[in-house]
Amino acid sequence: MACPSPSRGVYITYLIQGLILLAVASSIVAGEYFLGFSAGIAFLLTMAPTLMTRNLRLCLPWEVNLFVAVSLYLHVMGHVGEYYVTLAPYYDKLTHLVSSATVALIAFFLAVLAEHQGDVRLTRTAIIVFILVSTLAAGAIWEIYEFAADELFATDLQHGNADTMMDLVMDLVGAVIVAGFAAITLAKEERDRFIRFFADPSSTTEPADIVGEPVDLARSR
Repeated sequence: MACPSPSRGVYITYLIQGLILLAVASSIVAGEYFLGFSAGIAFLLTMAPTLMTRNLRLCLPWEVNLFVAVSLYLHVMGHVGEYYVTLAPYYDKLTHLVSSATVALIAFFLAVLAEHQGDVRLTRTAIIVFILVSTLAAGAIWEIYEFAADELFATDLQHGNADTMMDLVMDLVGAVIVAGFAAITLAKEERDRFIRFFADPSSTTEPADIVGEPVDLARSR
């Protein structure tokens, strides 16, 4: 299956990936090998959407790639650039907002894929609930990870109950924004065309849209 040619906006994703690689290099040069390793893992994760499009009948929009890259870049620079400390607590909340919106977008398109390839037609309400629950679940798992890291390795990822709850609130805000986008999109009459566009773009081109009815030259005279 050939996906549609990507928009020029995909080059923004490439730029972000390049900046992550620069963070990897600068961390290693500075002797911060763990940060360099973490940034390297983040770079590999930015490649996940591309791998999905190559191995599944799914063409994710370039905006999804961009959101994934930006959310990981913000997290990397929060540690490498120490923005989590110098810009606390606002930088952390921004990171949670962008990351939760990214997770919500991925959940949305997974629901679109499930509907296209499965036998069950998901209602708009079911998709919205799936987006909200998936995003909040991912946020809760992240907070559990931070708590476990603080307890086991004496890190300083969490800063009290209020900080944790605000993180979850920002996760909810990001999920609600994407859920609203999904609700508006799925309410339109072209719902099926929207789903086919991302799940099977090869089926979206209809001959009738491109070529009209055959013309009988004898009758047209």
